[in-house]
Amino acid sequence: MIKNMKRAFAVFSLMIFGSAVLYNCEPEIDSLGEQLFLNDGTNGNEVSYDLIAYNIDNSDVVRADYSTLGSAVIGAFNEPQFGRQEASYFTQIRMSAYDPDFGTNAVVDSVVMVLKPVVQQSSDSLVTTTNESYVYPNGNVDAKLELKTIPVTKYGRTKTGGTITPLTLKVHEVTEFMGSFTDSVYSNKNYDAVQELGSKVFNGLAKTVTITKDADNSTLFTSSNDIRIPLDKTFFQNKIIAKKGQPELKDMASFIRYFRGLKVSVQGNDGYLFSINPNDAGTQVIMYYKYDKTENGTTTRPQTSYGFSIGSANAHSGYYKYTRPTAFTTAISADATNGHPKLYTQGMGGPSIGIKFKPEVIKDLRDRFKNDKTAILSAKIRVYTDEQNWNNSLLKPSELTIVQRYLDKTTNKEKTSFTSDLTSLSGAPNFAYIKTFNLDKNPAYYEFTVTKSLKDIVEDTEQKDFSDKYFKIDLAQFLRASDGVALAGYNLTTRPFARERIVFVGSDPSNEKRIQVKVVYGSK
Repeated sequence: MIKNMKRAFAVFSLMIFGSAVLYNCEPEIDSLGEQLFLNDGTNGNEVSYDLIAYNIDNSDVVRADYSTLGSAVIGAFNEPQFGRQEASYFTQIRMSAYDPDFGTNAVVDSVVMVLKPVVQQSSDSLVTTTNESYVYPNGNVDAKLELKTIPVTKYGRTKTGGTITPLTLKVHEVTEFMGSFTDSVYSNKNYDAVQELGSKVFNGLAKTVTITKDADNSTLFTSSNDIRIPLDKTFFQNKIIAKKGQPELKDMASFIRYFRGLKVSVQGNDGYLFSINPNDAGTQVIMYYKYDKTENGTTTRPQTSYGFSIGSANAHSGYYKYTRPTAFTTAISADATNGHPKLYTQGMGGPSIGIKFKPEVIKDLRDRFKNDKTAILSAKIRVYTDEQNWNNSLLKPSELTIVQRYLDKTTNKEKTSFTSDLTSLSGAPNFAYIKTFNLDKNPAYYEFTVTKSLKDIVEDTEQKDFSDKYFKIDLAQFLRASDGVALAGYNLTTRPFARERIVFVGSDPSNEKRIQVKVVYGSK
């Protein structure tokens, strides 16, 4: 029967790598093991083993640039376990066309930076107001204004005194060359940016505005789900309009060394974090200006606009600054030989979790396999949130990533890959590499499927050393491939911009909810 089990695993290994994440509210053993053993007159036995679980200090740094930022995070948040986090966004700025002709006597009316935030998907949050007596300022045109507001997604202290916590957004000019969008930039890179160009008190809402002309119902202005920050028009008059026909505006290479970029940050050190879509085509700076236009001997001054790209192929990056509590620093830097009692995991460069099997656990399972002819039906790492140290209203993540690491003896370098379960069993019916339970309660818990990974060690006929093998868990989600289903790669995750954090119970022998592997094995 053990032989049949191995043959079944080989068959499933040939399946196409597909969706591997399911969220159930009730625990269950792997359907694969259940079919092969429990329906074949085999007894299923469950045993729990303690694990060596420890914090991995990532030095609060992660690659956060054009290649890794699916979204960009802005804001500040302070809480007692992880401390204070501040997130800023840097981006180059490029002209929509080079060597532009702004016309005669061009004068800037206004400039606005447009950001595209990630908004809530619930239509219940949408609020619409209408002004039937609006006067459009460009030409004093009688019009109708329709304003729709929807909350952006937030993480942190979202309300103060029952109302949405206000954030003061700041925009500064970057004076340091940001390089190419292909360059690697890490989250501790803080480009020089001194001169403030604009600010806005942000109330946590994205706005959609439609202005229509009363006379013929034509559209005068429209915007969709954006944040608009007014910028210094005098700065743009001198920086752009005054440089008409000069080398600084002649081509892209010259311009990005002349006007090197913009920084968006928040004033203050506590509030919340929100995300924007840096590659949205609507992410831009718009300069509104008037110029002299002469037709049939008559000179008028029509208003027009000029757009600058701050998304797409521009170099952009996230800068994350942390102020950590002493207890946090002490906990993640403590000796990890026997594991850590509390496990901290956080996106955006924060710590990860390492998990190893204890030697005595593998010895026990190998003895059972060899002497009692047992086989592992299911193995799941169960980890609970810390009931005391993570008792708050913050949204618990519905997904984390897990990979396996080991030392390549030929190169003496550490290698990383998907777990054996993900690569071999992701096509199996009902397979899920992670399941979540009680996310709306305290404590919640998570289970990671490691059946095949554990079997590979236990059933290894050569009994090879496994001490260099471990699992690494991150607070992130695996990115999907173009089909929206398959996982794109073990190293392609949301970790550079995942705002969440959480504290788990680790290898604490005094805590009944300590991290363990739950093994179900079958024997005749």
